[in-house]
Amino acid sequence: MFAPDPDRYPDASSERSRWILARRGAREKLEPSRAVGRLVERERTETGEIREVATVFLANRECPWRCLMCDLWKRALEESVVPGAIVAQIAEALSSLPPVSRVKLYNAGSFFDPRAIPREDHAPIVRLLSGFERVVVESHPSLVGSDCFRFAERLDGRLEVAMGLETAHPDVLERLNKGMTLDSFRRAAEDLGCRGIALRVFALVGLPFLSSEESLEWSRRSVGFAFDCGATAVTLIPTRSGNGALDELERRGEFSAPTLGMFERAVAESLSAHGRRGRVFADVWDLDRLGGCASCRAAYRARLETLNLEQRVRPPAACAACEGAA
Repeated sequence: MFAPDPDRYPDASSERSRWILARRGAREKLEPSRAVGRLVERERTETGEIREVATVFLANRECPWRCLMCDLWKRALEESVVPGAIVAQIAEALSSLPPVSRVKLYNAGSFFDPRAIPREDHAPIVRLLSGFERVVVESHPSLVGSDCFRFAERLDGRLEVAMGLETAHPDVLERLNKGMTLDSFRRAAEDLGCRGIALRVFALVGLPFLSSEESLEWSRRSVGFAFDCGATAVTLIPTRSGNGALDELERRGEFSAPTLGMFERAVAESLSAHGRRGRVFADVWDLDRLGGCASCRAAYRARLETLNLEQRVRPPAACAACEGAA
């Protein structure tokens, strides 16, 4: 009789969270009264305009789901913040940024999780956001409900909810331990649409348990599924190792992080296939982690940033530094 392999990713969903947690490393030390980060960047809007958009990364308790690919817990708190802390974070961050009309409030979890953001903070947050024409927050599909709808009604501007679909591949989605199905995602999207709340979707490039070509195909399919659900924008994100769990799968040959070329191809093919239905964005925040020489990385970043703004594909050029495609 063979002994069970303790490093094998569990087939049983009840065992997956424990397996994922056992492979975690250290967290960053955060101040509960201060946002993790803030920035302003240009983005193409739903009307085709190029606007300055602020993003504030909130420090709060991590998401209750233990997703296989997630590394956001590294910059999250283990305990809930006291009422008023999130309000103070947003106020301080916005006061340090130039004036803009659109803001994203991103956190390592769901905005409508009361253990991450206390319900009593919603009203003062709405007051801080007076005058913004659009506010983007993140939420797990299962937390799209009455808190979300009341928050949207209170805002001066329009609410947009960003939801992580990750993939439309039903079997891989189940193994990602995300605690949702394609049907539950679709229902949450319909609930948002019925109330005039805009939908933004995140999808992954580079999936565990699939080959590179299969992953590329499912990136395209996932973008199509997101637009079927009413999304106005889909952001493709390269799956990153470094969270412990994916590193173990990488050692076992069950995951490979996407290369720069694979990521650009996924974005370009998704835009070509579905760009008429909405905006397709490339997440370039951690692009340097995908390898390539310094010249390649700079060239890829420039092309992808241009694609994000113009919504058209630029052909790659040869890289003189490494004689590869840049």
